[in-house]
Amino acid sequence: MSITPKENYLMMLRGEIPEYVPCSSYIPSGEFIGDDLLTPVFAPNGPIKTVYGVTYVGSKDNFWGAMPKPGEILLDDVTKWRDVIRNPDLSHRDWEAYYKKQLEGKDRKNKTLSTVGGDYFLTLVSFMGFEGTFCALYEEPEEVKALLEYVSEFYMEVMKQQVYWCRPDIYQIMDDDSAYRAPFFSVEMYREFFKPMHKKHTDLARDNGILLERHDCGRCEQFIPDWIELGIRGWTPAQVTNDLKSIKKEYLGKLALSGCWDNQGLLGSAEVPVDTLREAVEEYVETFAPGGGFAYGPMIGGNPDDPEVKLRNDIIRDYYFSYVKDYYKTH
Repeated sequence: MSITPKENYLMMLRGEIPEYVPCSSYIPSGEFIGDDLLTPVFAPNGPIKTVYGVTYVGSKDNFWGAMPKPGEILLDDVTKWRDVIRNPDLSHRDWEAYYKKQLEGKDRKNKTLSTVGGDYFLTLVSFMGFEGTFCALYEEPEEVKALLEYVSEFYMEVMKQQVYWCRPDIYQIMDDDSAYRAPFFSVEMYREFFKPMHKKHTDLARDNGILLERHDCGRCEQFIPDWIELGIRGWTPAQVTNDLKSIKKEYLGKLALSGCWDNQGLLGSAEVPVDTLREAVEEYVETFAPGGGFAYGPMIGGNPDDPEVKLRNDIIRDYYFSYVKDYYKTH
C-alpha cells in the first residue's frame, strides 16, 4: 500500500476512487473517541446513568449496545420538560485534560479519528419512550422544538470542544430514525424537528474541514436527499431493505456505502451453503465496488469459535485479499 488506511478511507468519503477497497475488519482505518457526557454506545459492564438521568443497559443478545432501560420514563409530559430536564454545568470541566487522555495512543497518521453525536430523536425517546415521543411530536410540537433546542445547547458545546481539542477527521451523526422495514416518521416530520438540529452539527463540521458520515439503521433511504444537502459523505450500515442498487447509481461520488450485506437472513448465518455464500459475495462486490464509494463488509454472525462460522468468515476474508482489495487496480 502506497498510502495509509486513513488517506485511503478519506479518499472514498471525498468521492474519489481509493487505492484499494476499504474494509475495517481486515485493514482498520479508523479510531473513535467518545465523551462520558454523551449518550453511551455500549453498556457491557452494567447500567450507565447519563447526565440527564436516563439509565442505559446492554445485553449479550444485542452485543452490549446501550439501550434505555425498559419501563423507565423520565418525562411523561413534554410541557413539563423545564422541570425535569437539566443541561449539565460545564463551567468547571477541564476539556483539555479530558481529551488529551482520550487521544492517548491514537494513531493519527494511519487512522482517521471519528467523533459522534446529534442523536436528537433517540434522546427524545430516551426521555419519553417511543409512545410518549410520538404523542408529543403530534400534540405539542412547539414544546418538542423548545426541548430539542435546549438539548442542542449542550450537545453543541461538547462538539465544539471536541473540534477544538481533538480535530477529528470525521464526525458521524448517529441518530437511528427507522425500523428495519420502514421509517419511524415522515420526511416532512424529519425536516421540521430533527434536520435543523442535525444541521447545527454538520455546519460546524464543514466549517472546520471535517468530513461527515451518517449512522442510520433500517429503511431510511427517504432521508438521503436531506443528508446530501447537509453534506453527509458516507452511510453505515446501509442495510438491504433500502434500494441500494439504485442508491449506488444515483449517489455515486456523493455518498459512500458501508455495509450493503444481508446479515439478517441466510447470508448472515452459518446455515448458508458454502457455494451460495461464494456466489453471493461475488455478486455483492460486482454490484457495489465499481466506481468507488464502497466499503467491503460481509460477515457471518454467531460464535466466532464455531467451525462452521469460522469457515464461512474465512471465505469472506480470503476473497477480500485475493480479489476485492485490489479491485480498482484490476478494473
